[in-house]
Amino acid sequence: MTTQTPPINLLDAWIAEERQITDRLEGGPGPGLARPEQVAGKTGLEVMQAMLAGEIPFAAIAKTLDFTIVTVSKGVAIFQGTPLPQHLNPLGTIHGGWVATMLDSALGCSVHTMMPPGRAYTTAELSVNYVKGLTPKVQRVRAEGKVIHCGKQLATAEARLVGPDGTLYAHATTTCLVFEVPAAR
Repeated sequence: MTTQTPPINLLDAWIAEERQITDRLEGGPGPGLARPEQVAGKTGLEVMQAMLAGEIPFAAIAKTLDFTIVTVSKGVAIFQGTPLPQHLNPLGTIHGGWVATMLDSALGCSVHTMMPPGRAYTTAELSVNYVKGLTPKVQRVRAEGKVIHCGKQLATAEARLVGPDGTLYAHATTTCLVFEVPAAR
């Protein structure tokens, strides 16, 4: 007799993964800024991996707006968020700024993973397209950012905000300026 396990609901899997990551992040230094010596000589991917491992602080905005980084790899960053009543606009949908912040985080961090040691970036342009209203009835959404191009001076990336059922709520693109980090004096 074979025992089959029922298929895992994707939302349940997302929530379980989030719980594990949040526990790890909260068990580390918590929200804040990494000290220069914690990131010196590391690639952007190594910095993002250290953050996800709870070895260095994570961005405080994530705690403020109820989202967290869930995975990073070369050219990719995925954030998961919980649309809550405190994120509502006067029309009863999640404020576009919350959606844009999640997308901007995924976009920027995907570019961050491509930075060699001593290089950094800043967002020069962000374009967001809202395609479906989001409410707290959707328990979790994911912003999935992917680098399109990363050069010595310019990087571009795209991201999609989706629910666990695959519904697309918004998508975005960014252009980032890439530059050398000035040496500390």
